[in-house]
Amino acid sequence: MLQFFKSALLTRLFVLLLLLLALRLPLLWWGLPLMPAELREMLIGERLQAGGYLYRDLYDSTAPLAAALAGLLELVGSRPLWLYRLLALVLLTFQALRFNFVLNRADVHPERGYVAALVYLLIGSLSTDLDILSPLLLGHTFLIAGFSALLPTSREGYDNRRLFRAGFLIGVAALCYLPLALFLLLALFAVLIFAANSFRSFLLLVCGFLFPYAVVGTFFLYTDSLPGFAQFHLRPTLSGLVAGADGLPLAVQLRLLLLPGVVLLAGLVRSFVLPPGLVFQVKFQQLMLVWLLVAGLMAAAGRGVAPGTLVLALPPLTYFSLYLWQKTQRAWIPELALLALTGAVLVVRYRSALFLENVLQLPLESHYAVRPNPRYAFLQGQHLLVLGPDMRPYAQNQLATPYLDWQLAQADFGHLNRYDAIFRLARNVQSDPPRYLIDQRGLVPELQYKIPGVFGRYEATNTKGVYRLKGE
Repeated sequence: MLQFFKSALLTRLFVLLLLLLALRLPLLWWGLPLMPAELREMLIGERLQAGGYLYRDLYDSTAPLAAALAGLLELVGSRPLWLYRLLALVLLTFQALRFNFVLNRADVHPERGYVAALVYLLIGSLSTDLDILSPLLLGHTFLIAGFSALLPTSREGYDNRRLFRAGFLIGVAALCYLPLALFLLLALFAVLIFAANSFRSFLLLVCGFLFPYAVVGTFFLYTDSLPGFAQFHLRPTLSGLVAGADGLPLAVQLRLLLLPGVVLLAGLVRSFVLPPGLVFQVKFQQLMLVWLLVAGLMAAAGRGVAPGTLVLALPPLTYFSLYLWQKTQRAWIPELALLALTGAVLVVRYRSALFLENVLQLPLESHYAVRPNPRYAFLQGQHLLVLGPDMRPYAQNQLATPYLDWQLAQADFGHLNRYDAIFRLARNVQSDPPRYLIDQRGLVPELQYKIPGVFGRYEATNTKGVYRLKGE
């Protein structure tokens, strides 16, 4: 198997894609559980498709380009979950093939082929967490696309266009998931070890990074959304308020990272034991170590639970794992190791079908999917306002107000003793009054007292905490 993928023939690429589909498609028989991150993206897409503007008509911290993509996907159909999953698969495959191409072109290892892409896709298929079209997965794709621009193509070093392009793509990645801006540290290190004029080169990187932000800032300025961009995206994300709020629990994430961690550790040990290669190969190894460090900082920024966290470790893991597959006196050892890795991925991926969930002490990701609350089963296809953090009622209904993220909604609901908050609440709810209110925090009595012209129009239903617009 290993020798087969060490060839650069296109037939290997075809077999690699077939193997990827064989790993993922059988899970379709069990259905596609709707994860919290996907529900959030779909609600954002619906709101944008209805003519709303991000950060002005929607209180959410999702980055601009990730939200824009959700709006575009709504053009295909209402909440196209299959399209989200298909696009996530395409992006992960592109990352694997692009990173494999960079390694081969740069002669990082003496052996070429599709082994790097194979390992990338194998580890990427370990968990269904990477089946989700998360902002992190989307932004990481732009990082992989721009990674080759950080590597010089001649002894003279970089040219200006490549450096600007690298900074630009890092900026685009940050517009998908803001903490990805930390990869400017990786770009700075690449400039330090590869470029002759480090300061000038880094300025080009920074200019490229700021350019997409200047374009997006101009758009928000003309749509009167620039203050909201700072209030609901920049400040909350930088303070860690909402990063990773829709991901798997930390304990589950750490268990899923156990197998990749073993592969990475084994590759690191072997890379330090083997004799050093050429000067460029040593520098590239250092660059991958810095990538690993930045990935750790990124994981900490998302508190380790951001959807798609595993994708951050895939490039350095893939690179260092190549040391495990090099030729040895006992050629059967690397072959057996790769087969063992493939088997381990299959066991973790299909632990439910193999009845190994309890044996591995690893809960299924589907246990954390969005499950409609039976208490609100009578609400189907309604326009709602949920006063609380539980977004499950939106799974079968639509968002009627800007208040999607409850933490960010505290800018208004958390200051009911201030006139400006009362004014914004009345304006945002009155413009398109929801048909039902679901009060998870017991706020309706106070709202009816302070804003009777808006919330006084709602009456209690037979279900506790649910209010209906009178006359509906």
